[in-house]
Formats: sequence, C-alpha cells, structure tokens
Amino acid sequence: MDADKPRRSSDEQAEALADLGAYIRAQREIARLSLRHFARMVNLSDSYLSQLERGHYQPSGEVLKAIADGLGVAPDTLFRRIGWLPADDPSAPSVEQAINADPCLSEAQKSALLQTYRTMANNA
Repeated sequence: MDADKPRRSSDEQAEALADLGAYIRAQREIARLSLRHFARMVNLSDSYLSQLERGHYQPSGEVLKAIADGLGVAPDTLFRRIGWLPADDPSAPSVEQAINADPCLSEAQKSALLQTYRTMANNA
C-alpha cells in the first residue's frame, strides 16, 4: 500500500469490496446483461465475475477498467467505490452547474436536462 494512502481496516476493505460488487451487479442488471454474457464481454470467467460481484476478490485496476468499459461508466467511478480514489471532489461542479456551463447545449436542452435530473434525483 502506498505511504500516501490511509490504511483501512479489514472491515472497511470488505465493505468497499461488497459495495463495488453490488454496484457492478446492479449496473450489469440495468444493462440487462447476463453474468455469463457480460463476463465474456470483458474477458473474465463467469466464476471470477460472480466472486467479484459478491465482494470476495479485489480486482486489479486492469480488470476494473475492463468492467467499467463494458458497463459504459468511467473507470474512476469504480476506483472510488473500491477506495482507490477519494470519494468526494469538492472542486468538481455539481450536475446542475455542469449542465448550465456546457456551451454545446441550447437553453432549451439545458432546461430539459435539468428538469429530468431534478425529477430523477428527487425520486432516488
């Protein structure tokens, strides 16, 4: 472990692995991918992916990147869940700030996105 990283207890590590696994499973199910099909997509064995989803193994960065690519999420999303990156970035803009600042969107598009985001965030 790097000297810069705070050491985590085994309970915290187990919790992070369980959280990561649950997130991967949920995203795979949202994408309506079977475990077998997704495992083949990301070049993993069915049993290894199943173990990851149950929080039994700590995957490598390479494996997490392949899974992130297969799920269509940014790798740092998975790296944060496992604790390799800080959970919060106070300098990052909020979703609403990012939408409002995007020069590629028209005012009507921004309004529609903000309304959709607010509806989804309030129902989460």
